[in-house]
Amino acid sequence: MQNAAVLEKQGFGQLLKIRPYLIYLSAQAITRFGDSLDSIAYSWMVYMLTGSELLMGTLFAFNFLPGLLFSLFTGTFVDRWPKKKVLALTYLCRGIVVSLTAFLYAIGSLQVWHLFVFTFLNSTLECFSRPAETSIVPRLLPKEQLLAGNSFSTSVSRSAELIGLSIAGVLIALIGISGTILIDAVTFLIAAVIIAFMPNPEAAEQAEAKSEFPGPVPGKDKTVLGDIKEALLFVKQHSLLLITTVLAMINNFCLAPLNVLQPVYVKEILGAGAGGLSAMGTALLIGMICSGLWIGRYGKSFKKSTLIMAGSIMLGIGYFALGIPGHLPAWRVESAAVCMFVAGFAVSMLNAPISTYLMEVTPRHMLGRIGALMTVLCTAAIPVGSLITGLVAEHQSPPMLFSMMGFVMLVPVLFLIRKKSFRAI
Repeated sequence: MQNAAVLEKQGFGQLLKIRPYLIYLSAQAITRFGDSLDSIAYSWMVYMLTGSELLMGTLFAFNFLPGLLFSLFTGTFVDRWPKKKVLALTYLCRGIVVSLTAFLYAIGSLQVWHLFVFTFLNSTLECFSRPAETSIVPRLLPKEQLLAGNSFSTSVSRSAELIGLSIAGVLIALIGISGTILIDAVTFLIAAVIIAFMPNPEAAEQAEAKSEFPGPVPGKDKTVLGDIKEALLFVKQHSLLLITTVLAMINNFCLAPLNVLQPVYVKEILGAGAGGLSAMGTALLIGMICSGLWIGRYGKSFKKSTLIMAGSIMLGIGYFALGIPGHLPAWRVESAAVCMFVAGFAVSMLNAPISTYLMEVTPRHMLGRIGALMTVLCTAAIPVGSLITGLVAEHQSPPMLFSMMGFVMLVPVLFLIRKKSFRAI
């Protein structure tokens, strides 16, 4: 165990002294707040416009398409371009796209095909912003602060989402769907301005490269496919990075039934309405916030492998336990909310050390590509899991599916415990 002085130096107190990181974090919090408003308002807008659950599901699946198609290429370009400019421009463009969506809906001109175009554009822009965000953080924080920084960022972002979800319904009632979506657009525009005023996180690297190589920068003439091949070889050589990615894929696959069947579970099993769904979502976010705060304060006392295995076990238990509330005579929603809190706590306990390990072992000039590759692999498991869920759900109840998938989540831990190289992380 480390002493209190060292923990304080590595905890949140030290992060608050890093001004560029705080500027970046404020932009992240603002966009996450806007996204949470949009998640409610956009869903209502799609339903009001189409009245089709099938079309809503198709649009949800369509949202993942750009990430699967473009992420490897966009990650490569982000590695070559100034990260600050990429992030500012993507936020600006997303603000414009969302503003256009709100305007067309307000004047009654929004068509179904517009939804697919705007969804595709927004998802494509995210293919640029996500690797840029992954690349910026290690340039803003020293290596020993990465775990605390990632945990703190998670807590702040989830807190912003929780606030957004809490007031989304009120805003829709007061200013309508289009007005609420417009607020989301404004948050992106504000975030773009904030990032524009953030000190350049690559300034030191650029100055160092210029002093070492006064002429053309080595490797500048490499092709995009060559960069992608380099990223694939890097991952192949770092088996532990691949192992953590496979673990994330398994978890995403197993969580598909919860994402797809949660409304059915709440209504038919718990006997609740929208309030029950909100309670479960709120419990999940609070669990993630608490976990982020705990890891930021005490996470350095443990190995990353310990946190990952503990998070996997907690997630499996919390998920498995969702099969129990439906058999209780009372307090069903409350019991399910406790399970969701445990799952939320586990998610941050898993994500923070995995993200930190990725940032620690990956060279900075490859962070965009490697982060994008990991995203593609993890994202691919979501639609596959959703498709299988739709097929199996005809024969199994949601509680049974949740319990089965919770058990499956525990299986990889048996493999990880036996792997010495993983336990050494």
